[in-house]
Amino acid sequence: MVVNRPPMGWNSWNTFGENINEKVVLETADFIAESGLKDCGYEYVIIDDCWALRERNEKNEMVPDPEKFPHGMKYVSDYVHSKGLKFGMYSCAGTMTCAGYPGSLDHEFIDAKCFAEWGVDYLKYDYCYHPRTSQGHILYKRMSLALANCGRDIVLAACSWGAEDTKKWIKETGAHTWRSTGDIFDSWESIKNLAVGQMKALEYNGKGCYNDMDMLVVGMNGEGNVGLTGCTEEEYKTHFAIWAMIGSPLIIGCDLRKADEKALNILKNKYLIDIASDGSYSQPFCANQEIAVVNGEMVKDFDNFFEPILVKFLSNGDIAIGAFDMIDDGCSPFLVLEDIGLGESTGKTLELTDVWTGEKSYPVNGTIRFNLEPHSSKIYRARVIDAK
Repeated sequence: MVVNRPPMGWNSWNTFGENINEKVVLETADFIAESGLKDCGYEYVIIDDCWALRERNEKNEMVPDPEKFPHGMKYVSDYVHSKGLKFGMYSCAGTMTCAGYPGSLDHEFIDAKCFAEWGVDYLKYDYCYHPRTSQGHILYKRMSLALANCGRDIVLAACSWGAEDTKKWIKETGAHTWRSTGDIFDSWESIKNLAVGQMKALEYNGKGCYNDMDMLVVGMNGEGNVGLTGCTEEEYKTHFAIWAMIGSPLIIGCDLRKADEKALNILKNKYLIDIASDGSYSQPFCANQEIAVVNGEMVKDFDNFFEPILVKFLSNGDIAIGAFDMIDDGCSPFLVLEDIGLGESTGKTLELTDVWTGEKSYPVNGTIRFNLEPHSSKIYRARVIDAK
C-alpha cells in the first residue's frame, strides 16, 4: 500500500480522551462531510484509546465497549464510509495501551484480522508498556506484516514518539507515518517545543512515510483532554502553518461540533493544505540555519534556533516559504534568494502570495524580509518569474 500524501482527518484523543463514544464519532463524521472539511481533504475519522473492554474475549479478540459503542465497530465504520470518509482506530505495541486497555503485543495478526473485518482504514499504533527486551523496529515490523496480510489496505501510523531514534529505522518497517514527538497540549509552549525540535529531523521526512508532529490543537481553546491555556488565533495559525510546511499529517483534535469560524478558516486554508499535500513531497529545509565547522565537518546549529525560515520546493515549480517567530520578543529574519538557488545571475525573482491574505509582493534587492510579531508567522507561495 502506498500513501501519496500526509493523511488528513480527525482524532478523538485531544478533546475526548476516555470519554469517546459512538454518538461523538457519528456526529463528527456528519460535520466533516457537511462543513466543507471533506472537500478540503480531511477524510479519516479516527477513534483513539479507550474504545475497548479491559479484557479480550475467549477468542483472544479485543471487544468494543458496548456502553460506548452499542452497535459495534462495523456499524460505526459503515456509517463513516457512507459519508465518503475513511475509518481509523487505535492500538498499541505493548501489553496494554497507554490508558491501560489491551495492547496488541503477541496478538498482532488476530487484531489485524478484526480491524479488516470492521472496515478499518487507518491504525494509530502506540508504544506504551512494550517489553524492554523488545526493540521497536521489530514490534512495528510485526504489526506492519499483520496489516499487509489482513486482506484490507490499512494505513499504519506508527506512534513511538521518536523513541529509540525512530527516524533512522521507521521507513524499513513499512509504516506510513511516524510520530517524532511526545504528546501535544493546547498551549503555545507545547507547540513551540514540538516545532523547534523538528529542525533536527527535517531530512528524515519522505514520501510514503511522513513525519507526524502529533495532532492539531487548533480550535480547542483550552478545553478537552489536552486542553491547557489555549492559544490565540495567531498562535493557532502559526501552529497550523508549520505543521503544513513540514508536511506533518493534519489530524484535527478539537470538538468540531463546537468549532468557531476562526478555527475552521485556519483548518480550511487552501494554500497551506496544497503545500502540505504537494505531490512531489520535497523535503523542507531551513534556509537560515547557522552552519559551523567542527573537527573539519559542517554542523548545523540547533541550540538557539527559534526564528526558522522553512523552504519547500513544490511540484509545479513554485516554492513555499515560511518564516516563524517562536520567541516572545518578535523578530526580523531575512532570506536571500541566493540561498535557495535564485542568484542574480539567473535573471529570476519571485512573486510572493501571502497564504492568509492573498496579497502579492516581491523581494527587494534579492532579499525577503520578515517582520514578525511574537508567536506569529509569514507564509508565502512563491512563483518564479523574470526579474525586471
